[in-house]
Amino acid sequence: MSTTPKLILASGSPRRSDLLRQAGLDFEIIVPQIDECPLPGEAPGDFVCRTAREKAESISADQAVILAADTAVVDGDRILGKPIDSDDAIKMLRSLSGRTHEVMTGVCIRFPDRTHCFHIETRVTFRTLSEQEIVDYVATEEPMDKAGAYAIQGGAAKMVRQIEGSYSNVVGLPLCEVIEKLSGSAAVESQMSESPTSEIS
Repeated sequence: MSTTPKLILASGSPRRSDLLRQAGLDFEIIVPQIDECPLPGEAPGDFVCRTAREKAESISADQAVILAADTAVVDGDRILGKPIDSDDAIKMLRSLSGRTHEVMTGVCIRFPDRTHCFHIETRVTFRTLSEQEIVDYVATEEPMDKAGAYAIQGGAAKMVRQIEGSYSNVVGLPLCEVIEKLSGSAAVESQMSESPTSEIS
């Protein structure tokens, strides 16, 4: 008897999990352990795609469909990852204040017989933020595990004047494009359900 491939999310991000659940997908979670630092001179698009691929390839699961992603905030020629501390978060938000930046998410989908990688870009414009706003927001600790030190779906929503492109991409996963790429996969077609997500530690 043939076994239907399962869908595995190679990410510990609760935002990505929430987005997949909103799409009605049933999946398992395995958190990859890789170095997420950009290489010297690496272009942002290349960085997020490489990191997503390395996450997907780090998971050993025969006949599974593995979905991995990596999101970075790009300010000019700088790649902003997660802040290392509160001071770093404050510096990031100061640099984004009153300006437009890009959010890039690299996605890698590893099917049993092929691998598909791509990245999506969204332009985000912040209004000018006061120093007190920045300090108060960082004090909530919400920025500390977010690329670019902000969560558009959280306390930073009031800071964003405009977005051009995919909103879910800024949250952490370009959901429309991911569903398009997964469409027709047995792991998705057979596992659309309301059942709870299983976590693998």
